[in-house]
Amino acid sequence: MPAQTIQRTGRPRPSSAPRAERGSPPLVECALSWSGGKDSALTLWTLRLQGVEPEALITTVTDAYDRISMHGVRRELLRRQADVVGIPLVEVRIPAACVNDVYEARMTEAFASAPLSSVEAVAFGDLFLEDVRAYRETRLSATGRRGLFPLWGRDTGALAREFIAAGFQAFIVCLDPRVLDASFAGRAYDEQLLADLPASVDPCGENGEFHTFVHGGPIFSEPIACETGEVVQRDGFVFCDLTPA
Repeated sequence: MPAQTIQRTGRPRPSSAPRAERGSPPLVECALSWSGGKDSALTLWTLRLQGVEPEALITTVTDAYDRISMHGVRRELLRRQADVVGIPLVEVRIPAACVNDVYEARMTEAFASAPLSSVEAVAFGDLFLEDVRAYRETRLSATGRRGLFPLWGRDTGALAREFIAAGFQAFIVCLDPRVLDASFAGRAYDEQLLADLPASVDPCGENGEFHTFVHGGPIFSEPIACETGEVVQRDGFVFCDLTPA
């Protein structure tokens, strides 16, 4: 099943970015791994301040649910994000409970076609999980590409506060109820939420405690109107449905 590319136009530029990430890396043609959440948004913000504009956003979409994989966000809202950041979106469609072999085959297929066939690197919003980074770098190396990790090693508490201070807006759309109470599903990602998080939960959810959907901020040409809806538990996770407003 071929990946689907959706062209977007118009590229809003931010006026500021996390101070620690400013610099002058080699300019490369890259794509950005895009989940629709805060780490993806922060990565795009940072790349643009470094003079790097991704050629495409790459998002895995689960066929059975017609939603962003793991996050559970409707494709309609994902495509709206691509509209307001002005970058082509490549949707890589995978089955539910996708095994690695199938996932890797679908990714290989996507990278064999434009616009991904020409990129030299892929940027990720990973923060500190060494095994995840190593997996990504190994897979990319096999295709002659490399990984970019603009947020790597940042203090996650400071990064969370910078995200909020910069004017980004997000909801928690998925969480692991084994580590975070289900009542956090659908909450706005703001200073009050950070204050309410248990000490054992990473402020950026880097260990998989929760996932977010960003609906406003300096990388967008305009906010995305959406509302929190039904909260359900499925496959061991709690999801809050977001609906376009």
